[in-house]
Amino acid sequence: MSETTGEARSPEHPHAADISVREDVRRRRFELLDGETVIGATHWVPFEVSDETVRIFHHTTVDEAYGGQGLASMLVRHASDRTAEEGITLVPVCPYVKRWLEKHEDHPVRRSPVRPEHLEAIRNA
Repeated sequence: MSETTGEARSPEHPHAADISVREDVRRRRFELLDGETVIGATHWVPFEVSDETVRIFHHTTVDEAYGGQGLASMLVRHASDRTAEEGITLVPVCPYVKRWLEKHEDHPVRRSPVRPEHLEAIRNA
């Protein structure tokens, strides 16, 4: 089941009105869409630590044809916003997500450093 969780737009793309982001819980990813075509995604793995829910972001991509337009940033911002709204801690294994969070230190999402058990969870997913 896909769940649309909001939209974001990019004015640089000719079809900017059709660019949006949605969460696909079943596939454990946030998808970047041009209309109904998936043009990028940031993937996550759920992880439980004691009484804390963690979302480990491990891979982010955007189709090359859409590169250089800030769409990866838009995608990660939306994913981080939703993660924060849900009260989930974000673990940035993906280098892009890690850099984005470093540039946006004021973003309200709770963060946790990458630990060996997070990497193991990705391997076992």
